[in-house]
Amino acid sequence: MTDAVLFDAREDGIAIITINRPEQRNCLSREVREGLFTAWERFENDDAMRIAILTGSGEKAFCAGGDLKEMVDKGLQIPPRDMFPVPYDNLQLSKPTIAAVNGVAFAGGWMIAQACDLCVASSSAKFAITEVKVGRGSPWAAPLISMIPQRIMMEIILTGKPVSAQRAYEIGLVNRIAEPDTLMAAALELAKEVLEGAPLSVKAGRETVMLATEMGRSAALQAARAAHELTYTSHDAQEGPRAFSEKRKPEWKGE
Repeated sequence: MTDAVLFDAREDGIAIITINRPEQRNCLSREVREGLFTAWERFENDDAMRIAILTGSGEKAFCAGGDLKEMVDKGLQIPPRDMFPVPYDNLQLSKPTIAAVNGVAFAGGWMIAQACDLCVASSSAKFAITEVKVGRGSPWAAPLISMIPQRIMMEIILTGKPVSAQRAYEIGLVNRIAEPDTLMAAALELAKEVLEGAPLSVKAGRETVMLATEMGRSAALQAARAAHELTYTSHDAQEGPRAFSEKRKPEWKGE
């Protein structure tokens, strides 16, 4: 992994992945894309890492999107499916992720923030799907319909105008807002809250949300029941109630 993307494997099971090209507004250049693919693979394959936070260096940009100069030089038309590292799309991840948006998240920057399970934003952050401004496309935005109302999504895509962190929070794109100097602390707090849960319950819970998003009610219920079978039959399913009755903190084994 190059210094274009930094990977901090914390002892508490939280991985912090940082796009480290602030002078380029952390755009998705080739070296950043390659670094992100490597970082996400490392996160997924490290059993000690249970949740990841994705952020950008500096306060001006989380990620300003694709490298437009590179697109022009290459005459890029339809981007290959494996060009951009998108969690849970062309990256197979089984663990939860948080986007810590510390500045502008435009175009591809919105894309990778949207792909994460949760989002904490700096109060100075801005979000925009700017493709209409440069004649490009945003098919990756399709899942946004499961997050925000249709008319708001329509306006965002058709105008390309930025929305503030506060507006993003109001429409349901952002979970929490923090002051710029406390953004990472807020993201870590959210990550630790997730880690307090039993690992298998968290995994099955995440799967349930995605199943409910992608399926109809009856199919989602049936699939969710199957997704929770391992959770119900695990050691932790007995440890949780036992710890509660004994008025102590549970000791999760993840099995």
